[in-house]
Amino acid sequence: MRAVVQRVSEARVEVEGEVVGAIGVGLLVLLGVAREDNKEDALYLARKIVALRVFPDLEGKMNLSLKEVGGEVLLVSQFTLYADTRKGNRPSFLEAAPPEVGRRLFEVALEAFLEQGVHVETGVFGAHMRVHLVNDGPVTLILDSKDRLKPR
Repeated sequence: MRAVVQRVSEARVEVEGEVVGAIGVGLLVLLGVAREDNKEDALYLARKIVALRVFPDLEGKMNLSLKEVGGEVLLVSQFTLYADTRKGNRPSFLEAAPPEVGRRLFEVALEAFLEQGVHVETGVFGAHMRVHLVNDGPVTLILDSKDRLKPR
């Protein structure tokens, strides 16, 4: 499972011109699910993202977590994070999970954020969405649940 995490001062997602999710200070999380991902991948990423110390403390150092600043999460499904562009110019999405698996694991991640006491807004799974954000910093991180299995 992959996540592109952006620290935002505000973000919203629209479907067919209607706002379906919006947050103030927090993290925009674009979440992609791979074919081989499972519940553990979703739980790991949700825990990791909530614990990331990416918000400034009183000295301006990135030292505070989402919960410490009372931040929110805008969680948006993004199967294109598993695009393979090695061959030709048209991306292949064979590594991405099929929609039913992606939806189920997206919902596992959503529940994991909520269980940690984080307010979460979402887009609409599988819909064409327009995401608006004000990236604060800018701070953008890429996380992969498989990294937890690699030696340090």
